[in-house]
Order: sequence, then structure tokens, then C-alpha cells
Amino acid sequence: LSPDEDGICSGRYFSESGLVGLLEQAAELFSTGGLYETVNEVYKIVIPILEAHRDFRKLTLTHSKLQKAFDSIINKKRMFGTYFRVGFYGSKFGDLDEQEFVYKEPAITKLPEISHRLEGFYGQCFGEDAVEVIKDSAPVDKRKLDPNKAYIQITFVEPYFDEYEMKDRVTYFEKNFNICRFMYTTPFTMDGRPRGELSEQYKRNTILTTMHAFPYIKTRINVIQREEFILTPIEVAIEDMRKKTQELTAATNQEPPDAKMLQMVLQGSVGATVNQGPLEVAQVFLAEIPADPKLYRHHNKLRLCFKEFIMR
Repeated sequence: LSPDEDGICSGRYFSESGLVGLLEQAAELFSTGGLYETVNEVYKIVIPILEAHRDFRKLTLTHSKLQKAFDSIINKKRMFGTYFRVGFYGSKFGDLDEQEFVYKEPAITKLPEISHRLEGFYGQCFGEDAVEVIKDSAPVDKRKLDPNKAYIQITFVEPYFDEYEMKDRVTYFEKNFNICRFMYTTPFTMDGRPRGELSEQYKRNTILTTMHAFPYIKTRINVIQREEFILTPIEVAIEDMRKKTQELTAATNQEPPDAKMLQMVLQGSVGATVNQGPLEVAQVFLAEIPADPKLYRHHNKLRLCFKEFIMR
């Protein structure tokens, strides 16, 4: 309903039965899309109306659909989508020049797939020779770009949440629904190389905020905010150790237990053939107490990470 200038609500009014019909259609669509948790939210509105009308036949049908939805939550493995940050550079794009979007693609979409599709689409618009895909995630310097070409930078991104948000986002569904912040990382060294030794490996974490939250009626949404954080080598090591510990925790707590997954995680964590693994991290950062007092806190954090890692 939209209020007009006189403040009187105008628009199309629905009877209760019509409203129930629309909500049931919405629930069916959510169920088809694998969003079973939202089916429950829709029926929370429908059930009181059916109860008020003593429509026990429809109530029986509604509760059977809810049971089916809850069974699907428990028993079905779902993949909700893959996200990519796409930046457009070059005057050929017109208003899109220097604009960034987050694209939602079907589950398990690989970077080469979306790169090939976008390169093909814009190649038809501007000519194949005029379109070039930037293959890294480093910041783009427009001064180094050919003004006669259209450049597309595509980067895989993951949903990002603050620590306090994670308390309410426990399930896989909650971590993939109503999301508007995404993160990607760019490794670099001070001498310009993307990769180096542990002691010189920095990392840039970029957090993007979109105009609307996914899932949305469109499969791409404008980026309206960008934040960047630089991690020093010891902070990169802390982040990596925390990730390894989380993987071990997940593998050991998995229900039902999966020996193959645990074996893979263990080999990736402590295998003798793993370069720059936990042993190397300890030798580089924990062999000596750092001379710089500013690093004491990070040094202690890393020690605590190893304590937790060994316990797991």
C-alpha cells in the first residue's frame, strides 16, 4: 500500500484468503529455492489466519509442508551461491567506469567460468580485442591502462561478518542469507612481489559493502563502501594458524565422523612435506622474543594460537 498526497492509503487491497494464497505461493517458491528456513517464517503469518477461520484442512496441509521443510533442513546439503567482485575500468564502459559490483553466481561457479562469460559478453559489445580481464586482485592503477580498451577485474569474494555477528549466524543458512558485506584478500610484499618468505609476507584484506543484501531480485548489486586493512607478516601467521585450528575443530566435531576429511586436514596441518606450515611459522616468529615492543602482543597471540592448535 502506498500513501497518496492526502495521506489516504491507495493501492490494491487483498482479502485474507487472497493474502493466504499469495503467501502460500511465496512459501512454495522459497522451498523450490532451497530456502526452507524462510518457509517457516511465511507460515508463521499464514497459520494464525487459518486458525481464526477454523480451516483445519488447510492447517493439516500447511503443517505437512512445514514438516517437509524442516526435514529438508536436517537432511539436505545445500549450496547457496558463489560471489565475485567485478570492477569495470575504461571510458568504453561509460557510467560503469570505475564501478564495482558483487555478482551472485550459481553454487560452485569457478572464476574462469564467470571470466569467460563476461569477457564474451563485453567482447560482443566493444570487440574482442578491446576487452581485457585483469587477472589479479591488486588495486588498479588507471594510468597504466590503455584508454582504448575496456578492462574487467574479477575477484572471488566470501561473505564477511564481524565477531559479534557470528554469535547469531550459527547455521550454514544464516551465514548465507541477508548478507551485504564481502571480503577478499591480496597477498603482497614490500618489494612488489605477490608472494615471499613468511617474514616478509603481508596481506591486504578488503571488505566491500553492497547497497542491498543477498539474496536479492537482481544477481548483481553495487558496492557502496570499501574498507582496507593491512596485515603484517606475524598477523598473517596468526590468521593462518586460527584457520588451521578451526579446520581441525570442524573435522574432529563432524557428525557423523569423517576419517578421510580428518586425515586430509591433519596432513595439511602437520605433514612433513608442507612448506611454510606450522613448524616453519614457529621457527620464524617464535624462535626469539621480538626486539620491537610493539610486536609483544602479536607474539603472545601467536603463542596462544599454537597452544590451541596443539590441543586440537
